[in-house]
Amino acid sequence: MTMDNAVAAVGHKVTLLDRARLEITGVEEVESFDENSIVLSTSQGDLTVRGEGLHIETLSLDGGALKVEGTVESLTYEDRLQDRGGLWSRLFR
Repeated sequence: MTMDNAVAAVGHKVTLLDRARLEITGVEEVESFDENSIVLSTSQGDLTVRGEGLHIETLSLDGGALKVEGTVESLTYEDRLQDRGGLWSRLFR
């Protein structure tokens, strides 16, 4: 079983407790982070977490799990396929 298959087998789950503790499964990669935002790739698309005083408590890419503490203000998903566009949009760039 490859890393991608292992993460996909776990699935994707987001749990937010009191806007202060965030747990995410299905994490494939953390692309960037600071105390105001965390950008990561999940099995369900790219996810941006915005807030204040954010810090990564634990990260396990083997299991695809991430725990964040701080004040969470928003969670935003972007579908990876949306960025590439369809066949016609790529041909006529």
